[in-house]
Amino acid sequence: MSETKYTFKDFKSDQEVRWCPGCGDTAVLMAVQKAMALLDHDIKDYAVVSGIGCSSRFPYYMNTYGFHGIHGRAGVLASGIKVANPKLSVWQITGDGDGMAIGGNHFIHEIRRNINLNLLLFNNQIYGLTKGQYSPTSVFGQITKTSPHGTIEQPFSTGQLVIGAQGKFFARTIDSKVQETTDILVVADKHEGTSVVEILQNCVIYNDGAHDVITSKETRDENQIWLEHGKPMLFGKDKNKGIILQGMKLKAVELGEKYKLEDILVHDAYDPDPSLHLALINMSVADGLPVAFGIIRQVKAPVYEQLLENQITQVKEKSKIKNMDDLLNSGSTWVIE
Repeated sequence: MSETKYTFKDFKSDQEVRWCPGCGDTAVLMAVQKAMALLDHDIKDYAVVSGIGCSSRFPYYMNTYGFHGIHGRAGVLASGIKVANPKLSVWQITGDGDGMAIGGNHFIHEIRRNINLNLLLFNNQIYGLTKGQYSPTSVFGQITKTSPHGTIEQPFSTGQLVIGAQGKFFARTIDSKVQETTDILVVADKHEGTSVVEILQNCVIYNDGAHDVITSKETRDENQIWLEHGKPMLFGKDKNKGIILQGMKLKAVELGEKYKLEDILVHDAYDPDPSLHLALINMSVADGLPVAFGIIRQVKAPVYEQLLENQITQVKEKSKIKNMDDLLNSGSTWVIE
């Protein structure tokens, strides 16, 4: 634990930020720096790891230890760093292409192992750095450089993948919501295990307005719901709408004579059963529901590197081999005369 108090400026590097003007990555950078300043780690105990993509420039702009890896391999590097030095606060920065296309296999397995690191996935539904190809999260029918007649692939859902990989922590936020993102990141770092935070990010050059139906001033009050553990699932400009469970499906209702506050679902992020968390993740404007933001799932579970350390300790205690001489003289040995 650090006794030194930091400000977000302490986490700014001397490098020029070279994202496009208006890029959502800049706001996320600010949120990460603010979050790190609020946590109790020493600045030398942070490690920021990335793969390839616009978001993967991140380590250059952070005054921390960092590693800019190759395409899709940030998860391998982040996992190795955390296992080798568990006291570090490891932050993996990736995008929807880097993380869920070439890096998809690593993505699901680091979540399955529940390695104690923070995985920030920037989702702009496009490949930005390589100039506008469709990505694993591009919507069906989207016109891009590599799908001039529209994509014919069904997109991945980040949250669905996390749940499917037995993920214990999943949150969703928006690039422009700096304070909300900061608050989520502080909780994510304190969570023991893999914390996945999906950030809906706007690429102003190749997919501008991809999230407008959710984020625009005209629609955001009706199309966003910010969840808090232990609180009713309310949304709308006047918080006069809520979510109920009707049969096996979620439904948006308006408070009034028919539906009262006590009818509204109360969010339980700590429920080990992922069924309702998955339903919240899947809510969409197309189905007449707001999109869920905030910490959707936060469940305690054994952490990989702790289990590994415990196993190594137990094996050492039971082993008859204590040094190199013991090893060389163990098993079948013979003397040549």
